Amino acid sequence: MDKYTFFQNVFDVVRQIPYGKATSYGAIAKYLGSAKSSRMVGYAMNASHQVIPPIPAHRVVNRNGLLTGKHHFGGNTMQELLEAEGFTIENNQIQNFDKHFWDPNVELVL
Repeated sequence: MDKYTFFQNVFDVVRQIPYGKATSYGAIAKYLGSAKSSRMVGYAMNASHQVIPPIPAHRVVNRNGLLTGKHHFGGNTMQELLEAEGFTIENNQIQNFDKHFWDPNVELVL
């Protein structure tokens, strides 16, 4: 799978994350059959900021709920977007991440 196709597949998954839910880079990579490609999912999220229709990249965090991509949003934008959806963020981490976790491997059918 070339980079363009992989990024498009990541974007398709991320667009399906419901409001008030978040997932991890690794969960997306696993869903796409590339379990060891979570870093590439991160690269896709970094490349997603100018994509139309928009990608809710703020809903993708690391496996512990850390806002590791926060610096790509500028300022506190990622945290503000998540808080607007009802998330509680402390020290750049989603609190009760398991309550908000959306697993594409369970929610989506290939």
